[in-house]
Amino acid sequence: MPKIVDHEARRKQLGEAVWRIIRREGLEGVSVRSVAKEAGMSLGALRYYFSSQNDLLAFSLKMVGERIKKRIENLSMTGDIRKDIETIIGETLPLDEERITEAIIWLAFIGKSLADPTLGVLAAEAQKELYALYKKLTDALIRCGLVPLETNAELEAIRLHALIDGLVIHALIDPRTVTPETIRRTIAYHLNSIMQKHTDHRADTNGATSP
Repeated sequence: MPKIVDHEARRKQLGEAVWRIIRREGLEGVSVRSVAKEAGMSLGALRYYFSSQNDLLAFSLKMVGERIKKRIENLSMTGDIRKDIETIIGETLPLDEERITEAIIWLAFIGKSLADPTLGVLAAEAQKELYALYKKLTDALIRCGLVPLETNAELEAIRLHALIDGLVIHALIDPRTVTPETIRRTIAYHLNSIMQKHTDHRADTNGATSP
């Protein structure tokens, strides 16, 4: 019988080879030849799946978002909105080796995308997807009455997005200082701060209407 080839698995194998090279040598170490060697494939086999190096890089970048999305979809929610939101946010942060690798890949592509229009479009799309996730989480906090109803969901989502991006960068630059525990505490502190506004608002309202 002819051997059945899982083409999607082969594409992912090549994407993961790109990731390993980036972790060892940076994005400048990635070439069609180096990826084929890393994946244990011939150049001809690689070109069967990707017609150009840019196609391969684009696929490798998309893999980051797809893995994050898949992990979030597979999470078991507790029904505790605050706790569930922290868990979801955690899937986008470098809290273990898998997520550290994703963060390194993401930042490597961000740097290259500034001078590469094709990768720039892909990076912008990935950022929009992340913003949409943080906007959805902010909307959930408002809908469940955990933050003031008049909260500007768009600005809060932008602020959360910026906080998370900053934590990712700091954690990669100085992992001894910005540890996973520091990251978790910072996210919790941020959520506490916006939820405290709701508590203060309710207290002020109740006080104003008391006899």
